[in-house]
Amino acid sequence: MTDLILEHISKRYGDHVVLEDFSARFPAGQCTCIMGPSGCGKTTLLRIILGLEQPDHGTIQGQVRPVSAVFQENRLFEDFSALSNAAVVCPKGDRQEAARHLTALGLADSLSLPVRALSGGMKRRVSIARAVLAPGPLLVLDEPFTGLDRTTKAVVLDYLKRYTQGRTLLLVTHDPAERDALAHSTLQMPSQIT
Repeated sequence: MTDLILEHISKRYGDHVVLEDFSARFPAGQCTCIMGPSGCGKTTLLRIILGLEQPDHGTIQGQVRPVSAVFQENRLFEDFSALSNAAVVCPKGDRQEAARHLTALGLADSLSLPVRALSGGMKRRVSIARAVLAPGPLLVLDEPFTGLDRTTKAVVLDYLKRYTQGRTLLLVTHDPAERDALAHSTLQMPSQIT
């Protein structure tokens, strides 16, 4: 596994410059927290790393595939059960492994419920379990704790610490406590470019 290195990345949408000559190194096997004000390009940066957007200029070295992600939206199959949503990324659809992860997140009583019947916080935990279960050395987390109360957030933080060891994590958050709980280092994004 190698470090993920971004060099001189620029991205604009029309006249709006989102990233300009941005460079960063994300150490392999560690969690890097990406922080900055709203609108400074954090999500665009993640989308470029995920391959969902192409930079206008610059290079990415050490890019690894496959990549799993927790987006700001849960992006679940609403009519599938919590268990089916998590198991869909497991090798051979391993439902026992998916159940173990969902149980670790406090969802043991909700495995067979369709996602549309779950609360927002429960859906969030299904989304997190699915991303962690997906194979690959890189895990991208874009504000993953949205909608979780303090007690549930503590459970999820403990889960991530246990089940993501050795993987490269990129965590976007505005909360210093979340950063302090997970991250080895912090990347402070520049203010929005006008």
